[in-house]
Amino acid sequence: MFENILIYFVVIPLVMLGGLALCRDIKQIRAVAVAGSVALMGLSAWLLVQYLELRAAGATEPMLFTGEWMWFRPLNIHLAVGVDGISIAMLLLSSIIVFAGSFASWNIPQPKEFFLWLILLSTGVFGFFISVDMFTMFMFYEVALIPMYLLIGVWGSGNKNYSAMKLTLMLMGGSAFLMLGLIGIYYHSAPEGGELTWNLLEIVNNASIPHGWQQFLFPMTFVGFGVLGAMFPFHTWSPDGHASAPTAVSMLHAGVLMKLGGYGCFRVAIYTMPQAAHELAWIFLILTGISVVYGAFCACVKTDLKYINAYSSVSHCGLVLFAILMLNTTAMTGAIMQMLSHGLMTALFFALIGMIYGRTHTRDITKMGGMMQIMPYLSVCYVIAGMASLGLPGLSGFVAEMTIFVGSFQHADMFHRAFTIVACCSIVITAVYILRVVGKLLFGPVVDEHHRSLTDATWWERVSTVSLIVCVAAIGCFPNFFNNLINFTFSPAIFHVLGMN
Repeated sequence: MFENILIYFVVIPLVMLGGLALCRDIKQIRAVAVAGSVALMGLSAWLLVQYLELRAAGATEPMLFTGEWMWFRPLNIHLAVGVDGISIAMLLLSSIIVFAGSFASWNIPQPKEFFLWLILLSTGVFGFFISVDMFTMFMFYEVALIPMYLLIGVWGSGNKNYSAMKLTLMLMGGSAFLMLGLIGIYYHSAPEGGELTWNLLEIVNNASIPHGWQQFLFPMTFVGFGVLGAMFPFHTWSPDGHASAPTAVSMLHAGVLMKLGGYGCFRVAIYTMPQAAHELAWIFLILTGISVVYGAFCACVKTDLKYINAYSSVSHCGLVLFAILMLNTTAMTGAIMQMLSHGLMTALFFALIGMIYGRTHTRDITKMGGMMQIMPYLSVCYVIAGMASLGLPGLSGFVAEMTIFVGSFQHADMFHRAFTIVACCSIVITAVYILRVVGKLLFGPVVDEHHRSLTDATWWERVSTVSLIVCVAAIGCFPNFFNNLINFTFSPAIFHVLGMN
């Protein structure tokens, strides 16, 4: 088992959990958290290099670095792993945000218990992205969700108990739909007389799910994952959860956990049930189109920094699902780039909000002003995050959104083009709330004279923010690299979805 490199994405977090359990003081806890996150980043980078070398050498398999170990023979459940370009992109994103989140939580109270739960959440995320067995994927999915309740309920702020319970109940409700959908796929995973399987690659190759069952199972699976992707009208858990969560949890929650929804919608719902995806996509296009515009409008009327960014995440994650449902290579490539872009910039936003809140003890923009005079470093970082969010050229948001809109407009029918135009309007709305916050928060007169005595970013806060800013700029300046990484995966997938293979 340990000959397969992918299994170390689960082994390293488990070793971190063991190390944290043995820690006696804050310095040891920080050392374990940072060392483990650096190891995960190094492993992700090494995997990327190996993957590109294999593709350049002519490897054409859908998934590389595959491995399979039996877990429960009666139901044919395996620990089956494998990655493609999309999986590697998500692993890179996750490792970067875990690294940045470790520094953003430098002075968290009860650090040992906090990092234990945070690393457990990370274990579920990494396990989810490397899994090709649906049962194992679902298991890691649940491992990633369960710690959220305690992380928000214990270390959160505001109405944290309500937010934690609401998040848990809504996501568990989505999990119930998802579990029923996955069981249905399993029982129709093989031709007549064949062995049932949870393996996604085998299910796709068999192409055995009857059309009628696809019509029934696709909505359940898409909604199950869509709840985690904050799809309208199942999005209300997200703003409350973000607003109450501690900084690192908000970073990992919005930056990575919500991406499990978009990844699962493509990897499971659309890829295994292409006929139903074609026939029912219009229903979910309407819902995701509403998410894009509704989330942006809600952000315009909020004054709490976390709620503003939370509703912005609803809009941007809605754009991910919107692009995936366009079912063409360009738009779906844009969806993955949007997942990367949003993950990085929203993690940066939440990190900065946490740093500002830790100094001012308020997130209300009407009670703050003139921060550029007081905290110039944090203010400049906030401007960079805002410019990435509204799609400034040279940063990741521009590349991702333009790819989505160009791909979406490739459809010649009026329905798709009309909703593409509606989604494009979110760019204007985003500019409104981003510039409003930047103008109110950073410029103008200082509202509270006590804020003049506040300090700027510490060295560990600078490490956290710089690591995210560099990645946001890298995607914006070198989009071809990421496009090529993702596009190889989508090309055969699109042929399958369109029924051309």
